[in-house]
Amino acid sequence: MSGIAHHLVKRGIEHTHDRYRSGTFAHDGDNKPFGHPHAVAAALVITTLLWFFALSAVQYVYGGVVATLTMIETPTATAFKVDPAESDEADPPLLSSDEKKSTTTEPDLFYVKTKPITSKIRTTIRHIVAEAGPWARFRGLQVALAYHFIHHILFQVLTALFGGAIISQSLAAVVTAVVLCRLKMLWTHVVISTPSQKKWYRRFPTIDAGKKVILPTAVWALAEQATIYVPLALFVAFGLEGYFRNPAGFNELSPMQQKSVMLATFAVMMSGFATAVLVVFPANVTLKRVQASLLPEENDSIVPFDRTFGGKVQPQVTGGTGVVSMLDAWKTFDWAARFRLIKLYAKVFAIQVSTTVFFVLFAVFQVRMINGDYVLY
Repeated sequence: MSGIAHHLVKRGIEHTHDRYRSGTFAHDGDNKPFGHPHAVAAALVITTLLWFFALSAVQYVYGGVVATLTMIETPTATAFKVDPAESDEADPPLLSSDEKKSTTTEPDLFYVKTKPITSKIRTTIRHIVAEAGPWARFRGLQVALAYHFIHHILFQVLTALFGGAIISQSLAAVVTAVVLCRLKMLWTHVVISTPSQKKWYRRFPTIDAGKKVILPTAVWALAEQATIYVPLALFVAFGLEGYFRNPAGFNELSPMQQKSVMLATFAVMMSGFATAVLVVFPANVTLKRVQASLLPEENDSIVPFDRTFGGKVQPQVTGGTGVVSMLDAWKTFDWAARFRLIKLYAKVFAIQVSTTVFFVLFAVFQVRMINGDYVLY
């Protein structure tokens, strides 16, 4: 959603800039002058920046921090002891005192599974704010900014080295992700742990820990690239590139052929969605849980978290690997947690759509307020 909205806003700004440069920005369709072209341009730029920051905040807090906590939380169970009800009947007279003790009923223990903290966005935010302060919703932001900045530079350098072809860009993206796997794991550790006295750059995972996340990081990066190549392969297989280069050719088709082209286009779009759900979703969850299993012992998790993953992980001090395997990382993420995470992503998408619609309407309102009944089109 954010990528589509970014593309639309970028095209809108470019179109507005072109009209302004050509002199047509200051007139409407009837050649009536706009009253304040500079004010309109300034208002649109400011609104676009506000939209960008709002959408980025939604994506980071809900799609990043809350989603990561949802991926690693282990719901806890509370034990309740229930004493047996006392009987009004007298003890049988022929039983000895020892026999009477042996017939005493032991108290029953009932385990009630508590509702996960991450079951709702509101409860998650309240919990981390209570544990780590009002800025806890943006925890790990410094690490994220450093990661994306370095990722951008390294990706550009590798792309230049490998060439500008799309396959070279994908290779550069995978290599960049693997090279920065320790920094990405650091972000996960900062997000899922309680506040630490150490600065974030002093909490870097060890090189040995970094080696253990190379494979899941590479799988996740390849899965991300699959969302590009699977739709692209279908796009070429269905022969849709001809209509993309020459849109007028679509009008020359018969109604039945047009329906076929539309169905093929829909299939291409759905293939990208299916790849994201069936490939990227498990790869991302697996990576986050493998990273979380390497959280240092001196750091406590901010939400309930089973470091043993149901007994699958043994500490290194006892001869174990100290890290959960990729298969166990996914298998121990039960269906209840998967549905909880999918619901969260659906909520994030709805919030992003609502935010985008609000800013579009706000931009139209600004233009009308500045220029009366005149609007840009």
